[in-house]
Amino acid sequence: MPPKVKITRNMIEDASFEIIRKEGHENLNARTIAKYLNCSTQPVLYSFKTVDEIRESAYELADRYHVGYIMPDGTDDDPLLTLGLNYVRFGHEEKNLFRFLYQTDKFGGMDIDSLIGNPGLLDILNVVAREVNCDIGEARKMFLTFFSVAHGLASLLANNSMKYDEEQITDMLKKVFYGMLSSGE
Repeated sequence: MPPKVKITRNMIEDASFEIIRKEGHENLNARTIAKYLNCSTQPVLYSFKTVDEIRESAYELADRYHVGYIMPDGTDDDPLLTLGLNYVRFGHEEKNLFRFLYQTDKFGGMDIDSLIGNPGLLDILNVVAREVNCDIGEARKMFLTFFSVAHGLASLLANNSMKYDEEQITDMLKKVFYGMLSSGE
C-alpha cells in the first residue's frame, strides 16, 4: 500500500494563494510553497508538473475570491455603484491579488472586448439594464465606462500611487455613475 499523502494538491493551491496574497506573485516558487507548508519541494513538484501550473490554479482561487469580494449582496440601491466601490476597495486592500489578477501578462491579458463579452457579466448587465431601464447593449456601454474609471482607481491604489480616501472615491464613482444616467450614456 502506498504511503498516505500528507501534502495534498489543495494544500498546495491554498498555500500558493496565500503566498501571492501576502508576498506577491513574483515570490511564488516551489521553495516558498514548501516553506509555507513546512515540507520539502518534492511533494509540491509531485502534485504539479510546473510552477506555472500552480500559478494557474492559484489564479482560479484568486479569481473566485475576487468575485465574491466585489459582488453586491443584492440589497444595494445601486448595484453597479456598489460593484465599483468594492472593486476599488479590492485594489486597495488586496494589492497583491489585484496585481496578480490584472497586471501580469500571463494572467491579466484579457482584453476589454473579452471582458465585456464575458457571459459571467450578464447578471450584472441585466441588473444595470433593469435599474436604468435600458437594453443590454446600453448597459454594456455604461458598464465599460464605469469599469474603466473603477479599474483606473483600483490600479492606482494597488500600486501605491494614490492614497485611499473612501469618501473621495465614492464621490468620484457617484459622479461618473450619475453622470452617465443623466446623459443617457
